[in-house]
Amino acid sequence: MLKLIECPRDAMQGWHRIISTEEKVQYLNALLEVGFDTIDFGSFVSPKAIPQMADTAKVLPQLKLEGSKSKLLAIVANVRGAEEAVIFDEINYLGFPFSVSETFQLRNTNKTIAESLEQVQTMQELCIKNHKELVVYISMGFGNPYGDAYSPEIVLRWVEEMAKLEINIISLADTVGVADPVTISNLFQHLIPAYPQVEFGAHFHAAPHQWEEKVQAAWDHGCRRFDSAIKGIGGCPMAKDDLVGNLATENLIAFCDKHQVSLPLDRNALKKAQALADVVFTN
Repeated sequence: MLKLIECPRDAMQGWHRIISTEEKVQYLNALLEVGFDTIDFGSFVSPKAIPQMADTAKVLPQLKLEGSKSKLLAIVANVRGAEEAVIFDEINYLGFPFSVSETFQLRNTNKTIAESLEQVQTMQELCIKNHKELVVYISMGFGNPYGDAYSPEIVLRWVEEMAKLEINIISLADTVGVADPVTISNLFQHLIPAYPQVEFGAHFHAAPHQWEEKVQAAWDHGCRRFDSAIKGIGGCPMAKDDLVGNLATENLIAFCDKHQVSLPLDRNALKKAQALADVVFTN
């Protein structure tokens, strides 16, 4: 079984116009009917840094969760954000971007890697206390454009630190779209057998002609958790000035259909959500 993590938060956060609370609620409610395993719906971060997500707490109580199979994930950038997020019963997961690039960690969360590890430990304690699960994203997990040291061994070392903290969901993030099939294969073929208690995922950003080789490499080496966004919209606004799009949900579904992987999705609800995306993500 493949887990689809739909990421409207990632699609919205860098969009050039402010999407209204009402539009977000309508779109998220449409996604809740599709049958995604998890919806990365919003974030509790500084509104100065990501103004698009300033209304996450207002969006949450308007979501129609009853009858939906989807769980909710919110991104946080520090302990303060985690403290805000854990009070909401509706949220199942908190996601934290932990970069193996010092430059990007400072740029994204205003913390060093060492300081961020301390933050992860505190957030893990908060999640356990409040019956949530912490998802750690290893951002810049396949390389970085900043000249910071990178190797698969560096990624393995930081994954080991997360495993020590009993983080059970770790997603490798291709934050600026630099991953290649060899690096992807190398990481997953080492990580998945080494940590059977950990659910490893892939969060790929890719140009339209590169997505399939990345998904195939991860799939071939045991990855069964993939993040995507309808129409491939989005990317990290803290990474570079030019956003590299998300893996398109449509492409991931096509990959599953091609490989006869069963997906528990309501295809009619998906079509409605896609049509609504055309309205939400306009000029």
